[in-house]
Amino acid sequence: MQTKISTVKLVTILGLSATLGVSCAAKNSAVKTTPSKAVKPVKNISKPSDSVTLNIPPKAVEEDLKVNLPAIKREFRGAWIASVANINWPSRNNLSVDQQKAEAINMLNMLQENNFNAVIFQARPSADALYTSELEPWSYFLTGKTGAPPYPNYDPLQFWIEESHKRGMELHVWLNPYRAHHSNGGAVTSLSMASKLSDITIRLKNGMYWFDPANPKTQSHVSNVVKDIVKRYDLDAIHFDDYFYPYATYNNGRDFPDSASWNAYVNSGGTLSRADWRRDSVNQFVERIYKEIHAEKSHVRFGISPFGIWKPGYPAGIVGSSQYDELYADAKLWLNKGWVDYFSPQLYWPVESKGQAFGPLLEWWKSENTMNRHLWPGLNTVEVKVSDRPTEIKNQIELSRQILGNDAGEIHWSIAGLTKNANMLPALKNGPYAEKALVPKSPWIKTVPVEKPTLFINDLGSVINASWSSKKIASVSQWALFKQYNGIWETEILTLENLSQQIPKSKDGKILNAVAIKAIDRLGNESDYFAKAIGKK
Repeated sequence: MQTKISTVKLVTILGLSATLGVSCAAKNSAVKTTPSKAVKPVKNISKPSDSVTLNIPPKAVEEDLKVNLPAIKREFRGAWIASVANINWPSRNNLSVDQQKAEAINMLNMLQENNFNAVIFQARPSADALYTSELEPWSYFLTGKTGAPPYPNYDPLQFWIEESHKRGMELHVWLNPYRAHHSNGGAVTSLSMASKLSDITIRLKNGMYWFDPANPKTQSHVSNVVKDIVKRYDLDAIHFDDYFYPYATYNNGRDFPDSASWNAYVNSGGTLSRADWRRDSVNQFVERIYKEIHAEKSHVRFGISPFGIWKPGYPAGIVGSSQYDELYADAKLWLNKGWVDYFSPQLYWPVESKGQAFGPLLEWWKSENTMNRHLWPGLNTVEVKVSDRPTEIKNQIELSRQILGNDAGEIHWSIAGLTKNANMLPALKNGPYAEKALVPKSPWIKTVPVEKPTLFINDLGSVINASWSSKKIASVSQWALFKQYNGIWETEILTLENLSQQIPKSKDGKILNAVAIKAIDRLGNESDYFAKAIGKK
């Protein structure tokens, strides 16, 4: 977008950087931290000293320039990081704490450098915890022993949240509601929830243990786990995946053995069929979790990533498994009712697939999105069955953008798909992820408007030092910095710790005309801008 501006007197505020106590732009590199205790998580922002917002010289603040800024690029770009069976992190269950942290930092740096903006971190793979919990034991996948804390003790979830936020990325806490014990999770001990809640736990033929989804005790326990996490941690979202009632293969094709709860329902006068009763139990649970999350913290979103097919034949020509009939998951209903803030159907098939084509499935889910929630498909970056996987994933992203428009986004299964194929990250960074992007807004979530920041300019000769501040820094998550050269605007998304930047007055023969700043909150909402002219064009 080109914007003409009139000649404006150069604003010079001598010595302002020293007055404000801010430095040149901080780099987005990793900063070593000592994680705080999980029982008292702190908001993971580095709050500037009061000198940033107080005692500002009267001449430093003046009316800002009126300009037409370009729209900020928006797209959700997430990656799943699985802890179950040590799929992604930690890579082994016997790593030292320092090794665990180093692996996490390497993953987060890689995502940041390639312009991702969200992490979906599995903190509860199977009724266990990769965080400090009084409700469930420490995970076998973290320490190699159920119930054993890391040594020296730290809180992995708190660490992931803080380090993600430092890099301008959201942290979504991924948990499996009904899996009580994984077959790769070591022996079932007295500390395992499969033992502690044996009255609602069912052992399947493949060695998995599953909570009975229809049992009210199951729903109350998982509800308490979710509320505990939301209350104590500065997370951005809670995330469920596709495991509701277990896949039939988990029980050698046999029906889920829930006769006790089914008979109790029938004896109490229940009239639904067994299949409808199972679906109704899951439906009530999904609605409950959505409402309880927002009652605890209105800004925390709830996302579900269901199996990509609702039923065969929806849309026409689609074949395959039916989550409606096998998993008793009426995912279409949840989307129709708006019981989610975002919805990520696992569309793990190629664009050219005949029976499960990526595009038609995404179009169908979009047609069911009657409450206009976020629709961000899951992509099988690890093993989508094509010869050229990077090109396929790039094409899926571009097709998603065509279908979804300004609310585009996707989640990659999993972070391993980004690293195991040497061409994947270059294909994304040199293609659809060439620029950073903010997550799309969530207009149905009511928030307090973001306060407009203040911009200061200090002339340093060949460069100007732009610095900014906000009186309500606690509500700010990121900054959007705009620079205009020869009438053309450039946009840069900065992490919260960046409070200033030295900007050349000329670049590639072009003259710096103006600078503007916006504050961005954790839901992607923008403040009004503050802009200043720089010299003459």
